[in-house]
Amino acid sequence: MPDHLRTLIVILVLATAVFAIARAPACATACSIEDFRRWRNTWFAITLAAFLAHNFWIFVILASLIIFFVAAKEPNKPALFFFILFAVSPLKADIPGLGIMNLLFTVHYPRLLALVLLLPAYFYLRKQPTSERFGQLLTDKFIIAYILLNFFLMLSANSLTNSLRVIIFYSFTDVFLPYYVTSRSLRNLQSFREALMAFSIAAMILSAVGCFEAARGWLLYDPLERALDVKWSLGGYLDRDDTLRAIASTGQPIALGYVIAVGIGLYLYLQRLVPQKFIWAIGMALLIAGLISPLSRGPWVGAAVMVLLFQMTGPSASSRLAKLGLLGIISLPFLLETSLGEKIVSYLPFIGTIEASTITYRQRLVEIAIGVILQNPFFGASNYLYSPVFQELRTGSGFLDMVNSYIAIGLSSGLVGLFLFCGFFAVTAWKIFFAMRKLTDKHDERHTLGQALFATLLGIMVIIFTVSSISIIPIVYWSIAGAGVAYVRMLAADPLLEPRGKISTSPAKHFRPSTISG
Repeated sequence: MPDHLRTLIVILVLATAVFAIARAPACATACSIEDFRRWRNTWFAITLAAFLAHNFWIFVILASLIIFFVAAKEPNKPALFFFILFAVSPLKADIPGLGIMNLLFTVHYPRLLALVLLLPAYFYLRKQPTSERFGQLLTDKFIIAYILLNFFLMLSANSLTNSLRVIIFYSFTDVFLPYYVTSRSLRNLQSFREALMAFSIAAMILSAVGCFEAARGWLLYDPLERALDVKWSLGGYLDRDDTLRAIASTGQPIALGYVIAVGIGLYLYLQRLVPQKFIWAIGMALLIAGLISPLSRGPWVGAAVMVLLFQMTGPSASSRLAKLGLLGIISLPFLLETSLGEKIVSYLPFIGTIEASTITYRQRLVEIAIGVILQNPFFGASNYLYSPVFQELRTGSGFLDMVNSYIAIGLSSGLVGLFLFCGFFAVTAWKIFFAMRKLTDKHDERHTLGQALFATLLGIMVIIFTVSSISIIPIVYWSIAGAGVAYVRMLAADPLLEPRGKISTSPAKHFRPSTISG
């Protein structure tokens, strides 16, 4: 049996098990049974199309048809987008320019999703009177300015066709569409429940696959590259201390850890909604195991930040933090006295000994990059990779690993670009926090939703300090930021939410799933 069919069987078994466990709590708290079946069947159909197509372009056609027909029946486009975003690796292929130019554009699975699922949603939303025109919100202005800045900077160093392709097409599909559709589609609690549950289940499937890969030393999505006859250099077998680092369908270990960390942050919101606490705990245990499987330390730190911020901004924050501290103290003997504990500690950032050189590399990268940025402080330099000071960081193959999204942006677009990028997320996080603080009842479901979005967004900002914006990483952070903007819009449109934070005492505003209408 071909390798890709053997891995397909394993993937289907793992996903079926996750769907079986998640179905009851998901349908009890977030979505209808029809919605769940539609999402699940779409995931299966796309996965089967990818592994059985034998050609990338045949897969593109099949996936486009599947998504198009399913999207016509899907009222919550972000939920469907999150659910199937990680069903297939972001393998890519170029569409030639038909003699007019060398390259028309590059297609990969997330971009295909944006074109087939999010683009029609964009045209629909922009006609709705309840959707603010793009550019009205402060976060819109930051994105517009960021895209335009990069367009003009790229135009000064590249051809017009390449600049238009990257900025107008790629920025539209990879930045604008995930942000706009998410920020304008999620309008009530029900839509948020569906979207966050969909992302959490998708992250659980990745966790199950990641745990299997780490345990068996077998990358399940690796044969897909050969089966579809495409070349993709991002994936591959990597180990840390003789242990395989899982990647699942994300293409890179740290990308897998990043997605699962985001899933953990969003899953915290669902804790009080899921009636079966034991089932919720199983889901969290699976996500934590999945977070460990790629052995990527940046996502571990980011996930810890998410959990800590979620507890700090919720009710009874002091007692919750005290419990976390007590749990840490109780765990110390295990970490210090057992062989398993010592191994866990050896992987931790800053205090661990395994591949500590990666941390040293990141520290040296920051030091060198700051000096280069200050040479072109306002708008950066397009040729920064050729700077002599960077040559010491190149690997034996000559590759320069830019493992910091902020540094990469600062080098290519200067402090102005870095300000616009960071300003977008800072404004979004601040608005979420400010809107959340208007809710005087911290047991209000809307408050818990704000906690999860606020903590997750800040956790993302921590993680991308340790990784460049590769694979699906940027699509996820633009989408989650869009969900944060949607949250602020939802509270701003609530007539029961008074300016000073007084809210209605109606039971529909509290954690009573049977009475919440959304």
